Order: sequence, then C-alpha cells, then structure tokens
Amino acid sequence: MREELKLYFRRLTPLLILFVGLPLLSFLIWRFFPDKKLQVILIDKTVPNRDYREHAGVIWALNHGKFKMGSGEEYLVDQDYYGFFPAENKEDKGVVKDLEGKSEEEIKKMVSESDIVVLSDTYGVYESDFGQVQQEKKIYGGLGKSEIELIRQAKEQGKYLIAEFNSMASPTPKSIRSEFENLMGVKWTGWIARYFDELNPAINEEIPLWLVEMYSFQEENWGFSGPGMVFIRDTGEVEVFVYGTDYQNKVPLVRTQKMNKHGYKLPQVIPYPDWIDIVLVERDYQVISYFDIDPSTSGYERLRKMGLPRFFPSAVFREINGGRQYYFSGDFSDMDPNLGYHTFAGLPMLWRGFYVTADHTNRHSFYWNYFQPLLEQVFDQAANKNQ
Repeated sequence: MREELKLYFRRLTPLLILFVGLPLLSFLIWRFFPDKKLQVILIDKTVPNRDYREHAGVIWALNHGKFKMGSGEEYLVDQDYYGFFPAENKEDKGVVKDLEGKSEEEIKKMVSESDIVVLSDTYGVYESDFGQVQQEKKIYGGLGKSEIELIRQAKEQGKYLIAEFNSMASPTPKSIRSEFENLMGVKWTGWIARYFDELNPAINEEIPLWLVEMYSFQEENWGFSGPGMVFIRDTGEVEVFVYGTDYQNKVPLVRTQKMNKHGYKLPQVIPYPDWIDIVLVERDYQVISYFDIDPSTSGYERLRKMGLPRFFPSAVFREINGGRQYYFSGDFSDMDPNLGYHTFAGLPMLWRGFYVTADHTNRHSFYWNYFQPLLEQVFDQAANKNQ
C-alpha cells in the first residue's frame, strides 16, 4: 500500500507543479513587482451594458502592469472612468457621469493631478442598444466641450494623452471635431473603413443593412461576395474594395518596423479586421505603425480619387510641451472583456504563445500581440515622466 501511494504521488507531482506550483510562482513574482503611480483620466461613453468592452482591455493593462491610482488602489473596470454607466436592467438604461458641468478650473485641476488622459470611445449609446428599435436614436454620446477642455489642458500642461478611433467622428458635431483636430494635429479625411470576411449579406450577418441601403442609393445593387473592405464617407458615399481585384492583403495589415527608432517592441506585421478611421497627421508626428492593404494598380487609382494615401496611419505620436499625444486609428480598445486574472507575471507572454499574430478571427490575438504591449509601453513612459 505504501509503495502504491509513493507511485501515485510520483505521478501526481508533475501535474501539481504544472497546475499549482507554476501559477503560484507566477502570482508571487507579480506580487513582488513594485507598484507604479499612474493617475489616469479615462473617458468611455460607449457602455450600453456591463461588459465594459470598450475599456476593459485598458483597465486590464493598467492593473497587470501594477499601475496604481494616487491613492494606491487598483483601477476598477465598472467605476474608474467618465461616461455612461449602465443599469443592471435594460429598462433603466443607466446614468451619465462625465465632465459636463465642471468648470475650466476644475478640469485644469483634474489634469494637473493626473499623468495621462485616455479617450477610449466617445460613440455613445443608442435606443437600439436597449431593444428592437430600427432607428439609431442617440441617448448619449459624441465628444463635448468639456472633453475639448480636457485635451487642451493636457496639451498645455505637458501630459500624456491617448485618443482612438471615432474620438472625433459621428456623432461629434463638426465644430467640436475642428477643435479636436486643431488641438491634436490630426485631420480626419471623412472616411472610415472595415474588412469583412464575406461581403454577401445573405451569408454574413455582420454586414449592416444600412450599409447596403446607403450603397443602393449610389449604385444599382450590392452584388458583392467574398472577402473585401468597405469604405464609408461622412457624406454617405460608399466604396467597396474586393480582395484580389482592388487590393492584395486579404486582411489589412498593421506594420511596425522591427528596428524602429522609437524603441516600441511590437510585432512587425499583424492583421487587423475591425473599423479604422483614415486620418492625416501633422509633420511633427512620428509613426509607430501603419495600415497596409497593398492596393492593386486600379485600387491605388481609386484611393487617389477618394483623396486617400497608399498607407494609412495606425498608431502615431508627437512630443509636445514635455508630454506626448498619441492617436490610434483603429478601434483597438473594442475587446472581448474575458481577459482573465491580471495577477500573474508573464501571462501576456503566455497568451501570445496561444494566440498567433496571423489569426485575425480572434480579437484576443490582436490584444495580446499588439495592443496590450503598446499600452503598457505608453503607460510606462507616462509613469516614468515625473520620476
């Protein structure tokens, strides 16, 4: 009996090491990493339900990197942001807790006590988020004057700031958008774009009905199938690029130079299949990454007629007044919130082993291989600025 127990425990030991010993060691290593103070002002107006998918990835990166508030506390995904706070049931919808009503002096003080401002998403929430409503009637959303003042103060005080896809597009008023563009040195071309694995709406339910209807106003019928990219202009114009005919990179690629002079440690190439806005940036911006669809000769000519360049900025930054302004042209923060516990050292590296960069069908692949390491590097820079 004793020999049988010894044999049993001998066989059990590798499993105990794998499922208990290694996670425990990883947790202890993470616990001994030093905390880093980073006071963040996070804006997310697109929170129709309690999955917090438009800023959950940002919060996870903060907590895993042990970036703490000035009080020494971790960031909470359901509390530590400004924007829309959903109710537990859809009937009550939710409440707005943002910067509206705050004076310039109050916002100035907020910024002076912070290290970085993150505009995660400003698109907002709509009636259709809470029921079967055909029209997209806005409940809350769009960039406002208080956020413009926030950006202005961050710029003047030399703080770090991250703005992302759709920060200035619909439903933000044109006057507010112009102020945003002037403060950020970023000009929206009016075009947004997205890749679809299948352009046939009868096969792919992700093709919005409104998109097909918009196209039918300018052409006879949709009639597309197979992979492709859809470009939509704020004037209602729609252009469809078919893979193999108009462009050669099936899924838009985010390219980063391996030996980039800015020192960002990111994959050289990773596919990105979601929404992007196409912007032009001022000359003092430096490019971290760019989008490449590899247009054909005819595709390049179509881009030229649309007023668009061969490559589109993906992640850019500029140094200003001792701080930095970042702009990410993709909807990078939009993320399945099931990212797991943040309290284990080396977890992002483990997930990068599971989620290969070439897999565009799983958004976790883009998060672990590109967005999470990019965020952590930017947060490190902001935390180290005042040390």
